[in-house]
Amino acid sequence: MDLLTNQILAGIATGAIYACMALSVVMIYQAIDHLNFAQGEMAMFSTFMSWQLMQWGVPYWGAFLITLAFSFVGGIVIERVLFRPLATAPVMTNVAGFIALFSIINSCAGLIWDFTIKQYPTPFGSSPFLGSQLISTHEAGMIGITVMLLVCLYLFFRYTKIGLAMRAAASMPESARLVGVNTSWMIALGWGMAAAIGAIAGMLIAPLVFLEPNMLGGVLIYGFAAAVLGGLTSPLGAVVGGFLVGIFENLAGTYVPGVGNELKLPIALALIVVVLVVKPAGLLGRPILKRV
Repeated sequence: MDLLTNQILAGIATGAIYACMALSVVMIYQAIDHLNFAQGEMAMFSTFMSWQLMQWGVPYWGAFLITLAFSFVGGIVIERVLFRPLATAPVMTNVAGFIALFSIINSCAGLIWDFTIKQYPTPFGSSPFLGSQLISTHEAGMIGITVMLLVCLYLFFRYTKIGLAMRAAASMPESARLVGVNTSWMIALGWGMAAAIGAIAGMLIAPLVFLEPNMLGGVLIYGFAAAVLGGLTSPLGAVVGGFLVGIFENLAGTYVPGVGNELKLPIALALIVVVLVVKPAGLLGRPILKRV
């Protein structure tokens, strides 16, 4: 029983990271109807920025907030400079843009900070949480920040004018333009928020996987999986999907014979295929209807 509880709690902690990455994926998908294959590299670069600020003597939470602001502005700049001109381009053109962005950011990070592994500090510590050996204070902190982030996003999209305008621009862009919503800037804000959320994921997972330019490649795959499982049209679904993928991969790696750490990802992806066969829009996603 202790092993089962430990694996579930470890899966929840890992799922918190997948949930943050899935949230950033969903934010951009809702804005432009495309998956951002460079989302992990954007988060990695932001994490390096926070590490550099701490090397210059900035306290952790100061570097955290500065990095969020940098990521938010950087996301807007990327959308304005690279992807706004591609708004009406074919899908494969956008895919090529994402792949180019991936390569550019990865190479720049390696050029600036090299490819050696660096340690990244945690503000929560690594001692047992509340005296329990089942979960560490850092893992508990990851879960807490993810839940707080989801609550803040819910309040933002539900009760603020900008949040409501962003929802309208994502779901009914033509109608939103008719009532005066600047849908172009709503898309840019979505990019900025997605970049900031991805930066949170990077800074939370860096103490566990260490810091290097390729640190988030696997995490992004899990983030995509969580977003698809929960529903690409639902931020709540992305979070639920992240936690489910984290729990399932840990349980499969422990209890399914022959799986181990090497086959946890294929098992998690198999789960997603099964769910999508039954519910193509994801667990909490809404079907997309088009008038023909």
